[in-house]
Amino acid sequence: MSSEDPVRQRRTTAGRLAAGMAILALAGLGISIYLTVLKFAGEVPLCVVGGGCESVQTSRYSVLLGIPVAAYGAVWSAVALAAAVAWWRTGDRRALLVLYLGGLAGTLIEGYLVYLELFVIHAVCSWCAAYGITVVLGWLLTVPALRMGEP
Repeated sequence: MSSEDPVRQRRTTAGRLAAGMAILALAGLGISIYLTVLKFAGEVPLCVVGGGCESVQTSRYSVLLGIPVAAYGAVWSAVALAAAVAWWRTGDRRALLVLYLGGLAGTLIEGYLVYLELFVIHAVCSWCAAYGITVVLGWLLTVPALRMGEP
């Protein structure tokens, strides 16, 4: 066994983590753009599961400072995608820290939004839940990545 095998294995693992983060960010970007476009168009999303999408999308909580909440999600997903690719390509830990700290903030915000859906709006949007999953899983992937360092 050569001394390069652990290095190669570490790079492969880091590459897989970065690819996972990028894929999740891309999925989140697609979902959030879809929801943002519909909000600006005054339409409601077709609920994949259940029927709470219309209630959530038309609630007063779907807009913050005159901007659809989904648009904030689109911005975060774009930043997360760029940071994941940057870490993957350069190994710059600052990009990984952006993913970790932004993902932590996003996870906390998602927790609040789920609370609003369940206990205030009394409806769950399957698109919003899917977006939240991309944020939380993306954040969770940063934990082992931070421990391993450069890809």
